[in-house]
Amino acid sequence: MFKVIESSAKCEMRSVIRFLTARNMSAADIHRQITEVYGTEAMSDRKVRKWVKKFKDRRTNVHDEERSGRLSVITDDLMQAVETKIRENRRFTITTLSKEIPDVSRLVVYKIVTEDLNFKKSCSRWVPRLPQ
Repeated sequence: MFKVIESSAKCEMRSVIRFLTARNMSAADIHRQITEVYGTEAMSDRKVRKWVKKFKDRRTNVHDEERSGRLSVITDDLMQAVETKIRENRRFTITTLSKEIPDVSRLVVYKIVTEDLNFKKSCSRWVPRLPQ
């Protein structure tokens, strides 16, 4: 019985797949071994087969390729500005807060408050959410 690795990076599992592919192991056997070691965190059989095919087609990089996409609007400076406004007045609404920071949409302000800064509304006052 192997010790199960709880958390791993994607590139770590891909490196294992690349190594075992180079040793001419089948995708099913690779998946079986990865599942034994990584447990519930293991890659699905379909993804293992996809990566085996890529490595057999001469791919050598185990990291994700650069993708074009929209850059995040949320910056550290913006989060700091929102947090400063919250500390000034905890009885704010998202609408009033978004009017004070006109550079971003109401939805972005809401995401910063609830997801990034981890606040929740309690009795008309925004308070930090306690970890569960």
